[in-house]
Amino acid sequence: MKKKYSTLILYLLFFIYFEWISKILMFNQLPNKDFIIVILFSCSIAFLIYFFASLINGKKHHFVLLMAITIFYIFNYLYFSLLSVPFSVSTLDLASQAMDFYEIGFHLIITKIIEVMLFLIPILCLFIYQNKFDYTKKDIKNHIFVFILVIGFHITALFSLNIDKKNLYSAYNLYYNIDFLTTSNNVLGIYTTQRLSIKRSILGFKENLIFENPASNTIQEKEYNKLDLPFDDLIANESDENVQEIYKYLQNKEVTNKNEYTGIYKGKNLIFILAEGFNSIAVDPTLTPTLYKLIHEGLDFTNYYSPVFLSTTGGEFQAMTSLIPTQEILGMWRNNNPYLPYALGNAFQKIGYHTSSYHNWSYKYYDRDSTMSTLGFDNFLACGNGLENRMDCTWLPSDVDLINSTFDDYKKNEPFLTYYITVSGHAPYNFNGGNSIAQKNESLVEDLPYSDSVKSYLASQLELENALTTLINQLKKNKILDDTVIVLTGDHYPYTLSTDEINEISSYERDEIIEVNHSNLIIWNNKNEHKVIDKVSSQLDVLPTILNLFGIDYDSRLFVGKDIFSDAEGFAIFSNRSWISDKGFYLTNSGFVPKKDQKIDENYINEQNNHISNSFSVSKMIMEKDLYKKLINSEEK
Repeated sequence: MKKKYSTLILYLLFFIYFEWISKILMFNQLPNKDFIIVILFSCSIAFLIYFFASLINGKKHHFVLLMAITIFYIFNYLYFSLLSVPFSVSTLDLASQAMDFYEIGFHLIITKIIEVMLFLIPILCLFIYQNKFDYTKKDIKNHIFVFILVIGFHITALFSLNIDKKNLYSAYNLYYNIDFLTTSNNVLGIYTTQRLSIKRSILGFKENLIFENPASNTIQEKEYNKLDLPFDDLIANESDENVQEIYKYLQNKEVTNKNEYTGIYKGKNLIFILAEGFNSIAVDPTLTPTLYKLIHEGLDFTNYYSPVFLSTTGGEFQAMTSLIPTQEILGMWRNNNPYLPYALGNAFQKIGYHTSSYHNWSYKYYDRDSTMSTLGFDNFLACGNGLENRMDCTWLPSDVDLINSTFDDYKKNEPFLTYYITVSGHAPYNFNGGNSIAQKNESLVEDLPYSDSVKSYLASQLELENALTTLINQLKKNKILDDTVIVLTGDHYPYTLSTDEINEISSYERDEIIEVNHSNLIIWNNKNEHKVIDKVSSQLDVLPTILNLFGIDYDSRLFVGKDIFSDAEGFAIFSNRSWISDKGFYLTNSGFVPKKDQKIDENYINEQNNHISNSFSVSKMIMEKDLYKKLINSEEK
């Protein structure tokens, strides 16, 4: 009788293989010496699952468990490929909503079929060699031995974390001190990161702030965007040490200066458009003349980025609140009804504006039936709560119809703030099913020298172009064009297109971490002169920039972003904590690359990394502790 191998080998090989292939596919890195930590944690969980599986006789349950492990790793890989952030249990409801677009999920699997097959190799091998393994129930001695191995490998893994404690994103800090899922997946592995995510979502987790040296504003004649907030009293009367720490940090944070652009749009109407999938690659003087006009005849931001943070809802949260949207933070926003006095709608409501918002898709999508009111838009109309009576809400709805069916609501309610969330530019990008908008505009792009996916994307963006043309014509017809400012930002780049597809039409070669997010910010008024702003900026900067332009008082310490027209250094943060500044860019996996003629020391890089870590922590604490309610209420009393 041929010797049969223990199924323990199966669990061990499955975990180590999946961690190995995930590191290569998700982070484009081969396992290095630090991978030993991943192996040790993998041994611990492999032995633990084997411990329970071996309590039962037979092979069916082993197949079910190993298939479940396979699906777990495939799902994590596909989720990361689609949204550029790792999956977390804190976003289960968000993931379920995003997967409503089955065509996108199916398209993603087809696109990544080779990678998916790589994940299926172990289970296919098991089917071939299934008779070579022993599936019988084990005795008590075996169980005790295996359980000792579980504990032994886990303890060894914990000890191995102590090798490096100094690096901000070391294995030790990622395990104990920093909630940074992307690098944690890379350094600690998928399984360990998910285990920590579950633990932290149940028990809570606090990241320690790294206090930065406050900038000394020595030019006293300058005015600053700063309120007289009673930090000293709040700190003295606060019993929660975590909240005390946040107050101290915010009190000493750099403030931004008022400037020549402060209040230039005071009293004007504002139409803010969050454009689905919009990116600078969609702009062409011939194909999209209105978009081109708004960009190149208004305030022209040449180094603007729309970083992907969990699809549209992440882009919306950044632009509306100037806080960083992690999965956990977005969950708090949707579920806790936080006080956000300087979110866009609330800030304008406070100075007497009529505020309304419109979306040509489901009013419940991303829980907008509750989040819109936290942003200051009590007058929210979308498909399902009334808009379907005015326009065709069948997928995909038209952005042109959105403008035509809502403009009369606010045209006579000056001053007004109108917020549009468009959907016509949504994926999947194809002409043969799933994208009726692309089919509608196909004839306008069919002769372009690009792949069908790229042409379909451009066709979908033509609906946004036509909607903007319609909007401007309506404003002109009603004689309110000169008194209205149009602001437009994409929610994210078209991430279902590959980087190669994006580079088909990009004017320069884009990488897949930073430059793929490079886009346009439109801030346009008919009376504006053209002005080029080459400072680095991002969606996080949109809110403080608008508040400054409209002369609305706010405290710049309470936001992560900065007024683009202030003296603050240009800066953009990406979901994996890479960043770009006016001095160069930093990739978490490879380090800093300075711009030409820039000499940067290590202190600058460490300061920026600490600043980003703090920005994530502060954004979370503001939402978790509802800190604006204490800060702003105390200021207004």
